[in-house]
Amino acid sequence: MAPALRTRVAIIGAGPAGLLLSHLLHRDGIESIVLDSRSREDIEKTIRAGILEHGTVDLLVETGASERVLVDGRRHDGIELQFQGESHRIDFARLVGRSVHLYPQHEVLKDLLARRLADGGDIRFEHEALDVLDGDSDAPRVIARDATGEQVEIVADFVIGADGSRSVTRTAVVGSMTGGYFREYPFAWFGILCEAPPSSEELIYANSREGFALISQRSPTVQRMYLQCDPEQDPAEWSDAQIWDSLQARVAGRELKEGPIFQRDVLRFRSFVAHALQKGRVFLMGDAAHTVPPTGAKGMNLAINDVRILHEGLADFFATGSTAGVDAYEERALHRIWRAQHFSWWMTSMLHSTPDASDFDRRRQLGELESVVASDAGSTYLAEAYTGWPYAD
Repeated sequence: MAPALRTRVAIIGAGPAGLLLSHLLHRDGIESIVLDSRSREDIEKTIRAGILEHGTVDLLVETGASERVLVDGRRHDGIELQFQGESHRIDFARLVGRSVHLYPQHEVLKDLLARRLADGGDIRFEHEALDVLDGDSDAPRVIARDATGEQVEIVADFVIGADGSRSVTRTAVVGSMTGGYFREYPFAWFGILCEAPPSSEELIYANSREGFALISQRSPTVQRMYLQCDPEQDPAEWSDAQIWDSLQARVAGRELKEGPIFQRDVLRFRSFVAHALQKGRVFLMGDAAHTVPPTGAKGMNLAINDVRILHEGLADFFATGSTAGVDAYEERALHRIWRAQHFSWWMTSMLHSTPDASDFDRRRQLGELESVVASDAGSTYLAEAYTGWPYAD
Protein backbone atom coordinates (compact mmCIF):
# COMPACT_ATOMS: atom_id res chain seq x y z
CA MET A 1 0.00 0.00 0.00
CA ALA A 2 1.27 3.46 -0.93
CA PRO A 3 2.09 5.97 1.82
CA ALA A 4 -1.01 7.36 3.56
CA LEU A 5 -2.57 10.54 2.23
CA ARG A 6 -3.13 13.32 4.77
CA THR A 7 -6.01 15.78 4.79
CA ARG A 8 -8.03 17.74 7.29
CA VAL A 9 -11.41 16.23 6.42
CA ALA A 10 -12.01 12.93 4.62
CA ILE A 11 -15.51 12.70 3.16
CA ILE A 12 -16.89 9.36 2.01
CA GLY A 13 -19.56 9.86 -0.63
CA ALA A 14 -19.80 12.34 -3.51
CA GLY A 15 -23.52 12.91 -3.18
CA PRO A 16 -25.13 16.30 -2.50
CA ALA A 17 -24.17 16.27 1.20
CA GLY A 18 -20.53 15.25 0.74
CA LEU A 19 -19.89 17.61 -2.16
CA LEU A 20 -21.60 20.57 -0.51
CA LEU A 21 -19.65 20.09 2.71
CA SER A 22 -16.41 19.95 0.71
CA HIS A 23 -17.43 23.14 -1.10
CA LEU A 24 -18.22 25.03 2.12
CA LEU A 25 -14.96 23.90 3.73
CA HIS A 26 -13.03 25.04 0.65
CA ARG A 27 -14.54 28.52 1.04
CA ASP A 28 -13.05 28.57 4.55
CA GLY A 29 -9.63 27.42 3.34
CA ILE A 30 -10.06 23.92 4.83
CA GLU A 31 -8.84 21.10 2.61
CA SER A 32 -10.75 17.85 2.14
CA ILE A 33 -10.64 14.67 0.11
CA VAL A 34 -13.89 13.21 -1.22
CA LEU A 35 -14.10 9.49 -2.08
CA ASP A 36 -16.80 7.72 -4.07
CA SER A 37 -16.97 4.22 -5.51
CA ARG A 38 -18.71 5.52 -8.65
CA SER A 39 -17.32 7.31 -11.69
CA ARG A 40 -18.25 10.93 -12.32
CA GLU A 41 -20.52 9.81 -15.15
CA ASP A 42 -22.34 7.34 -12.91
CA ILE A 43 -22.84 9.97 -10.20
CA GLU A 44 -24.32 12.45 -12.64
CA LYS A 45 -26.71 9.79 -13.95
CA THR A 46 -28.14 9.08 -10.48
CA ILE A 47 -31.73 10.03 -11.35
CA ARG A 48 -33.73 11.15 -8.33
CA ALA A 49 -36.50 13.62 -7.80
CA GLY A 50 -35.68 16.96 -6.29
CA ILE A 51 -37.92 19.32 -4.36
CA LEU A 52 -35.61 21.91 -2.82
CA GLU A 53 -36.77 23.83 0.22
CA HIS A 54 -36.56 27.60 0.30
CA GLY A 55 -33.51 27.56 2.57
CA THR A 56 -31.73 24.92 0.48
CA VAL A 57 -32.04 27.08 -2.63
CA ASP A 58 -30.77 30.13 -0.76
CA LEU A 59 -27.72 28.22 0.51
CA LEU A 60 -26.82 26.84 -2.93
CA VAL A 61 -27.09 30.26 -4.55
CA GLU A 62 -25.48 32.37 -1.81
CA THR A 63 -22.41 30.13 -1.54
CA GLY A 64 -21.87 29.88 -5.30
CA ALA A 65 -22.66 26.16 -5.38
CA SER A 66 -25.36 26.56 -8.04
CA GLU A 67 -26.66 29.33 -10.24
CA ARG A 68 -28.66 27.05 -12.54
CA VAL A 69 -31.17 26.27 -9.79
CA LEU A 70 -32.71 29.71 -10.34
CA VAL A 71 -32.49 29.41 -14.14
CA ASP A 72 -33.45 25.80 -14.84
CA GLY A 73 -35.26 25.03 -11.58
CA ARG A 74 -38.99 25.68 -11.47
CA ARG A 75 -40.33 27.64 -8.52
CA HIS A 76 -43.56 26.33 -7.03
CA ASP A 77 -45.62 28.48 -4.71
CA GLY A 78 -48.05 25.73 -3.72
CA ILE A 79 -49.32 22.18 -4.20
CA GLU A 80 -52.72 20.62 -4.77
CA LEU A 81 -54.27 18.16 -2.35
CA GLN A 82 -56.99 16.13 -4.07
CA PHE A 83 -59.53 13.88 -2.39
CA GLN A 84 -63.21 13.02 -2.87
CA GLY A 85 -62.88 14.22 -6.46
CA GLU A 86 -62.05 17.79 -5.45
CA SER A 87 -58.79 19.75 -5.52
CA HIS A 88 -57.62 22.09 -2.77
CA ARG A 89 -54.62 24.36 -3.22
CA ILE A 90 -52.12 24.85 -0.39
CA ASP A 91 -50.82 28.37 -1.09
CA PHE A 92 -47.26 28.46 0.27
CA ALA A 93 -46.66 32.09 -0.66
CA ARG A 94 -49.76 33.33 1.14
CA LEU A 95 -49.46 31.09 4.18
CA VAL A 96 -45.74 31.27 4.97
CA GLY A 97 -44.16 33.57 2.39
CA ARG A 98 -41.88 30.81 1.05
CA SER A 99 -41.70 28.50 -1.95
CA VAL A 100 -39.90 25.39 -3.18
CA HIS A 101 -37.98 24.70 -6.37
CA LEU A 102 -38.38 21.61 -8.53
CA TYR A 103 -34.78 20.81 -9.44
CA PRO A 104 -33.76 17.12 -9.76
CA GLN A 105 -30.99 15.80 -7.54
CA HIS A 106 -28.77 14.83 -10.46
CA GLU A 107 -28.77 18.47 -11.58
CA VAL A 108 -27.63 19.53 -8.10
CA LEU A 109 -24.87 16.90 -8.35
CA LYS A 110 -23.74 18.23 -11.73
CA ASP A 111 -23.53 21.76 -10.30
CA LEU A 112 -21.60 20.69 -7.20
CA LEU A 113 -19.17 18.49 -9.12
CA ALA A 114 -18.46 21.25 -11.63
CA ARG A 115 -17.91 23.77 -8.81
CA ARG A 116 -15.57 21.53 -6.82
CA LEU A 117 -13.50 20.49 -9.83
CA ALA A 118 -13.26 24.08 -11.06
CA ASP A 119 -11.98 25.03 -7.60
CA GLY A 120 -9.37 22.27 -7.68
CA GLY A 121 -11.23 19.99 -5.29
CA ASP A 122 -9.72 16.58 -4.57
CA ILE A 123 -12.43 14.09 -5.58
CA ARG A 124 -11.30 10.48 -5.87
CA PHE A 125 -13.76 8.75 -8.20
CA GLU A 126 -13.91 4.93 -8.31
CA HIS A 127 -12.45 4.70 -4.81
CA GLU A 128 -14.43 2.26 -2.68
CA ALA A 129 -14.28 2.88 1.08
CA LEU A 130 -13.65 -0.41 2.88
CA ASP A 131 -13.28 0.61 6.52
CA VAL A 132 -12.98 3.54 8.92
CA LEU A 133 -10.50 3.03 11.75
CA ASP A 134 -9.27 4.88 14.87
CA GLY A 135 -12.39 7.01 15.14
CA ASP A 136 -11.73 7.73 18.81
CA SER A 137 -8.27 9.13 18.08
CA ASP A 138 -7.31 12.56 16.72
CA ALA A 139 -6.27 10.93 13.42
CA PRO A 140 -9.03 8.63 12.13
CA ARG A 141 -8.22 6.65 8.99
CA VAL A 142 -10.13 5.60 5.89
CA ILE A 143 -9.05 2.43 4.10
CA ALA A 144 -10.20 2.38 0.48
CA ARG A 145 -9.57 0.56 -2.79
CA ASP A 146 -9.03 2.39 -6.07
CA ALA A 147 -10.10 1.36 -9.58
CA THR A 148 -6.96 -0.78 -10.05
CA GLY A 149 -7.59 -2.74 -6.85
CA GLU A 150 -4.80 -1.04 -4.91
CA GLN A 151 -5.47 -0.10 -1.30
CA VAL A 152 -5.39 3.57 -0.33
CA GLU A 153 -5.14 4.96 3.21
CA ILE A 154 -6.27 8.45 4.14
CA VAL A 155 -5.50 9.98 7.53
CA ALA A 156 -7.60 12.97 8.54
CA ASP A 157 -8.57 15.14 11.48
CA PHE A 158 -12.20 14.16 10.86
CA VAL A 159 -13.96 11.51 8.78
CA ILE A 160 -17.45 12.21 7.46
CA GLY A 161 -19.73 9.44 6.23
CA ALA A 162 -22.00 10.76 3.50
CA ASP A 163 -22.03 7.38 1.79
CA GLY A 164 -25.75 6.70 1.58
CA SER A 165 -28.11 4.20 3.13
CA ARG A 166 -25.58 1.34 2.79
CA SER A 167 -22.96 3.33 4.63
CA VAL A 168 -19.62 1.76 5.52
CA THR A 169 -19.04 4.62 7.95
CA ARG A 170 -22.18 3.74 9.91
CA THR A 171 -20.46 0.63 11.25
CA ALA A 172 -17.66 2.76 12.70
CA VAL A 173 -20.20 4.98 14.46
CA VAL A 174 -22.91 2.61 15.70
CA GLY A 175 -21.24 -0.81 15.42
CA SER A 176 -23.23 -2.15 12.45
CA MET A 177 -24.76 -1.04 9.16
CA THR A 178 -28.27 -1.59 10.54
CA GLY A 179 -27.98 0.04 13.96
CA GLY A 180 -30.87 2.44 14.15
CA TYR A 181 -34.59 3.11 14.48
CA PHE A 182 -36.40 1.57 11.50
CA ARG A 183 -39.88 1.44 10.00
CA GLU A 184 -40.99 -0.17 6.73
CA TYR A 185 -44.32 0.73 5.13
CA PRO A 186 -46.71 -1.81 3.53
CA PHE A 187 -46.77 -0.02 0.17
CA ALA A 188 -44.43 1.46 -2.41
CA TRP A 189 -44.49 3.91 -5.32
CA PHE A 190 -44.59 2.78 -8.93
CA GLY A 191 -42.72 5.62 -10.64
CA ILE A 192 -42.61 6.48 -14.32
CA LEU A 193 -40.84 8.96 -16.55
CA CYS A 194 -42.76 9.82 -19.71
CA GLU A 195 -42.46 12.10 -22.70
CA ALA A 196 -45.34 14.53 -22.28
CA PRO A 197 -46.09 18.15 -21.37
CA PRO A 198 -47.00 18.91 -17.74
CA SER A 199 -50.47 17.85 -16.63
CA SER A 200 -50.57 20.55 -13.96
CA GLU A 201 -48.74 23.76 -13.10
CA GLU A 202 -48.15 22.44 -9.58
CA LEU A 203 -47.70 19.02 -8.00
CA ILE A 204 -50.90 17.07 -7.28
CA TYR A 205 -51.05 14.79 -4.23
CA ALA A 206 -54.13 12.63 -4.76
CA ASN A 207 -55.87 10.46 -2.17
CA SER A 208 -58.43 8.01 -3.60
CA ARG A 209 -60.03 4.67 -2.85
CA GLU A 210 -57.80 3.17 -5.55
CA GLY A 211 -54.72 4.41 -3.72
CA PHE A 212 -52.38 7.38 -3.80
CA ALA A 213 -51.00 9.15 -6.88
CA LEU A 214 -48.51 11.98 -7.28
CA ILE A 215 -48.48 14.00 -10.47
CA SER A 216 -45.04 15.57 -10.47
CA GLN A 217 -42.84 17.16 -13.14
CA ARG A 218 -39.35 16.98 -14.56
CA SER A 219 -39.16 19.44 -17.48
CA PRO A 220 -41.44 21.01 -20.12
CA THR A 221 -41.24 17.77 -22.13
CA VAL A 222 -40.58 15.02 -19.54
CA GLN A 223 -42.81 14.25 -16.56
CA ARG A 224 -42.43 12.16 -13.41
CA MET A 225 -45.50 10.46 -11.92
CA TYR A 226 -46.10 7.93 -9.16
CA LEU A 227 -48.88 5.65 -8.06
CA GLN A 228 -49.20 3.56 -4.92
CA CYS A 229 -48.46 -0.14 -5.38
CA ASP A 230 -47.47 -3.30 -3.57
CA PRO A 231 -43.78 -3.33 -2.56
CA GLU A 232 -43.34 -6.59 -4.50
CA GLN A 233 -44.82 -5.15 -7.69
CA ASP A 234 -42.85 -6.03 -10.82
CA PRO A 235 -42.71 -2.79 -12.86
CA ALA A 236 -42.50 -4.78 -16.10
CA GLU A 237 -45.86 -6.47 -15.50
CA TRP A 238 -48.06 -3.50 -16.36
CA SER A 239 -48.61 -2.20 -19.86
CA ASP A 240 -48.44 1.52 -20.56
CA ALA A 241 -52.24 1.54 -20.94
CA GLN A 242 -52.71 -0.05 -17.50
CA ILE A 243 -50.43 2.51 -15.91
CA TRP A 244 -52.23 5.45 -17.48
CA ASP A 245 -55.66 4.04 -16.62
CA SER A 246 -54.61 3.57 -13.00
CA LEU A 247 -53.16 7.07 -12.72
CA GLN A 248 -56.20 8.65 -14.34
CA ALA A 249 -58.58 6.77 -12.03
CA ARG A 250 -56.80 8.24 -9.00
CA VAL A 251 -56.77 11.83 -10.23
CA ALA A 252 -60.40 12.77 -10.69
CA GLY A 253 -61.42 15.83 -12.66
CA ARG A 254 -58.03 16.27 -14.33
CA GLU A 255 -57.18 14.86 -17.75
CA LEU A 256 -53.56 13.77 -17.61
CA LYS A 257 -51.28 14.46 -20.56
CA GLU A 258 -50.13 11.03 -21.68
CA GLY A 259 -47.00 10.09 -23.59
CA PRO A 260 -44.50 7.27 -24.13
CA ILE A 261 -43.19 5.82 -20.86
CA PHE A 262 -39.42 5.34 -21.07
CA GLN A 263 -38.53 4.53 -17.45
CA ARG A 264 -40.35 2.70 -14.67
CA ASP A 265 -39.30 1.57 -11.20
CA VAL A 266 -40.67 0.67 -7.78
CA LEU A 267 -39.61 2.75 -4.79
CA ARG A 268 -40.00 1.12 -1.38
CA PHE A 269 -40.96 3.21 1.64
CA ARG A 270 -38.66 3.11 4.66
CA SER A 271 -37.84 5.36 7.58
CA PHE A 272 -34.50 5.11 9.40
CA VAL A 273 -32.51 7.10 11.94
CA ALA A 274 -29.12 5.79 13.10
CA HIS A 275 -28.71 5.16 16.82
CA ALA A 276 -25.85 7.68 16.82
CA LEU A 277 -24.62 10.30 14.34
CA GLN A 278 -21.13 10.73 15.74
CA LYS A 279 -18.44 8.81 17.55
CA GLY A 280 -15.15 10.44 18.32
CA ARG A 281 -14.11 12.23 15.15
CA VAL A 282 -16.30 10.20 12.79
CA PHE A 283 -19.68 11.63 11.76
CA LEU A 284 -22.71 10.55 9.71
CA MET A 285 -24.88 12.82 7.58
CA GLY A 286 -27.48 12.51 4.84
CA ASP A 287 -28.81 9.05 3.99
CA ALA A 288 -26.02 7.46 6.02
CA ALA A 289 -27.67 8.98 9.08
CA HIS A 290 -31.36 8.90 8.15
CA THR A 291 -33.88 8.15 5.41
CA VAL A 292 -37.51 9.24 5.08
CA PRO A 293 -40.42 8.33 2.80
CA PRO A 294 -40.47 10.64 -0.24
CA THR A 295 -43.99 11.97 0.42
CA GLY A 296 -42.79 15.00 2.39
CA ALA A 297 -39.86 15.82 0.03
CA LYS A 298 -37.42 15.90 2.93
CA GLY A 299 -34.54 13.56 1.92
CA MET A 300 -32.00 15.85 0.28
CA ASN A 301 -33.12 18.86 2.31
CA LEU A 302 -32.41 17.05 5.58
CA ALA A 303 -28.95 16.18 4.28
CA ILE A 304 -28.31 19.86 3.50
CA ASN A 305 -29.29 20.79 7.06
CA ASP A 306 -26.80 18.22 8.39
CA VAL A 307 -24.14 19.90 6.25
CA ARG A 308 -24.97 23.36 7.62
CA ILE A 309 -24.55 22.23 11.23
CA LEU A 310 -21.45 20.10 10.72
CA HIS A 311 -19.77 22.76 8.61
CA GLU A 312 -20.25 25.32 11.38
CA GLY A 313 -18.66 22.96 13.92
CA LEU A 314 -15.72 22.08 11.69
CA ALA A 315 -15.07 25.68 10.71
CA ASP A 316 -15.04 26.70 14.37
CA PHE A 317 -12.67 23.86 15.27
CA PHE A 318 -10.12 24.75 12.60
CA ALA A 319 -10.38 28.45 13.44
CA THR A 320 -10.24 28.24 17.25
CA GLY A 321 -9.50 24.65 18.27
CA SER A 322 -12.86 24.41 20.07
CA THR A 323 -14.76 21.12 19.77
CA ALA A 324 -18.03 22.60 21.09
CA GLY A 325 -19.58 22.87 17.64
CA VAL A 326 -18.74 19.36 16.43
CA ASP A 327 -19.68 17.89 19.81
CA ALA A 328 -23.15 19.47 19.51
CA TYR A 329 -23.74 18.21 15.96
CA GLU A 330 -25.81 15.13 16.82
CA GLU A 331 -28.15 16.87 19.24
CA ARG A 332 -28.74 19.80 16.89
CA ALA A 333 -29.26 17.66 13.80
CA LEU A 334 -31.68 15.28 15.50
CA HIS A 335 -34.14 18.06 16.29
CA ARG A 336 -34.88 18.58 12.60
CA ILE A 337 -34.46 14.92 11.67
CA TRP A 338 -37.27 13.78 13.97
CA ARG A 339 -39.51 16.68 12.98
CA ALA A 340 -39.01 15.66 9.36
CA GLN A 341 -39.65 12.01 10.22
CA HIS A 342 -42.97 13.00 11.77
CA PHE A 343 -43.96 15.22 8.84
CA SER A 344 -43.04 12.54 6.30
CA TRP A 345 -44.98 9.90 8.27
CA TRP A 346 -47.96 12.26 8.62
CA MET A 347 -48.14 13.09 4.91
CA THR A 348 -47.69 9.43 4.02
CA SER A 349 -50.37 8.11 6.39
CA MET A 350 -52.82 10.86 5.44
CA LEU A 351 -52.57 10.24 1.69
CA HIS A 352 -52.07 6.46 1.30
CA SER A 353 -54.41 3.54 1.89
CA THR A 354 -53.12 0.55 3.82
CA PRO A 355 -54.03 -3.07 2.96
CA ASP A 356 -55.89 -3.54 6.26
CA ALA A 357 -57.73 -0.18 6.29
CA SER A 358 -61.35 -0.34 7.46
CA ASP A 359 -64.24 1.94 6.49
CA PHE A 360 -63.63 3.76 9.76
CA ASP A 361 -59.97 4.31 8.80
CA ARG A 362 -61.03 5.68 5.41
CA ARG A 363 -63.55 8.12 6.86
CA ARG A 364 -61.11 9.24 9.57
CA GLN A 365 -58.50 9.92 6.87
CA LEU A 366 -60.93 12.06 4.91
CA GLY A 367 -61.74 13.96 8.10
CA GLU A 368 -58.04 14.65 8.55
CA LEU A 369 -57.70 15.96 5.01
CA GLU A 370 -60.76 18.18 5.52
CA SER A 371 -59.19 19.54 8.71
CA VAL A 372 -56.05 20.51 6.77
CA VAL A 373 -57.68 22.25 3.81
CA ALA A 374 -60.56 23.88 5.72
CA SER A 375 -58.29 25.63 8.22
CA ASP A 376 -55.53 28.17 7.71
CA ALA A 377 -53.87 26.71 10.78
CA GLY A 378 -53.83 23.21 9.27
CA SER A 379 -52.74 24.44 5.86
CA THR A 380 -50.02 26.60 7.42
CA TYR A 381 -48.52 23.62 9.23
CA LEU A 382 -48.26 21.72 5.95
CA ALA A 383 -46.87 24.73 4.08
CA GLU A 384 -44.33 25.54 6.80
CA ALA A 385 -43.00 21.97 6.94
CA TYR A 386 -43.04 21.37 3.18
CA THR A 387 -41.14 24.56 2.31
CA GLY A 388 -38.71 23.98 5.18
CA TRP A 389 -38.48 25.23 8.74
CA PRO A 390 -36.12 28.19 9.12
CA TYR A 391 -32.56 27.16 9.89
CA ALA A 392 -31.80 27.38 13.61
CA ASP A 393 -28.25 28.70 13.94
